[in-house]
Amino acid sequence: MKRPLGQHFLFDPRILKKIVDCAGIMPADTVVEIGPGKGIMTRILAERAKKVIALELDRKLTAELKVVFTGESNVEIIEADAMEFPYETINGTFKVVANIPYYATTPILFRLLEFKEKITSMTLLLQKEVARRIIAPPGGKDYGVLSITTQLYTKPKLKFLVSHGSFTPPPKVDSAVVHFEVSPTPLYKIEDETLFLKVVRTAFSHRRKTIMNSLKSLAEMEVNLQPSAFSLSQIKEAVHEANIDPKSRPEVLSIKDFARLSGELIKWF
Repeated sequence: MKRPLGQHFLFDPRILKKIVDCAGIMPADTVVEIGPGKGIMTRILAERAKKVIALELDRKLTAELKVVFTGESNVEIIEADAMEFPYETINGTFKVVANIPYYATTPILFRLLEFKEKITSMTLLLQKEVARRIIAPPGGKDYGVLSITTQLYTKPKLKFLVSHGSFTPPPKVDSAVVHFEVSPTPLYKIEDETLFLKVVRTAFSHRRKTIMNSLKSLAEMEVNLQPSAFSLSQIKEAVHEANIDPKSRPEVLSIKDFARLSGELIKWF
């Protein structure tokens, strides 16, 4: 599938070194770099890691990088789409360091989380607004599906901001570096991850409604666990048993609240 490249190159070696410092790369590490661009950060990573696997979508850049890193035994340049690359083929666990294109931030992040059993950490350069959504606590407009899904499996920390003027060509917005410690299993007690995420997505698809009204659509859709949907009475009882105010909005509910709610709903199966 063709997709716009949307590349903004970061050339400042001080910022790139700072990103690598945040990643905590050790001599025994394998690192996957997404979007190596001209290879400046690739070089810094190669000086610290056992192996660097650089995934570049741009064919011309890939060819240039292969020339630049000819003879570098610990650097592998691969022409690949980060959304389609088979990360399961990498031996052992690995860390991810990336300057992610703005247009693909959320899809790539969710794709990487599919391999949370293999990824020990991610250090990502993201659009600042997306970074805020990722680290957002309950109660504000930034908090939502992205916040909950990410915080379910990782501990994200915003490390520092990067001005748009540091890029060539400069994007219209500023960026932020976020470091994620990744857990192979949920950081919260979840009875069923599939149902939990379905409840979260359903709730935030109607975030201006009360939690009870937003979840009414669960009674109109099929749940993967069995062909029948929940009844309104079952949803109402689950909200009550989870000790959640039915008039509260989704954005004020914590991950633990959603975990209790989905845990009550699963009892109907």
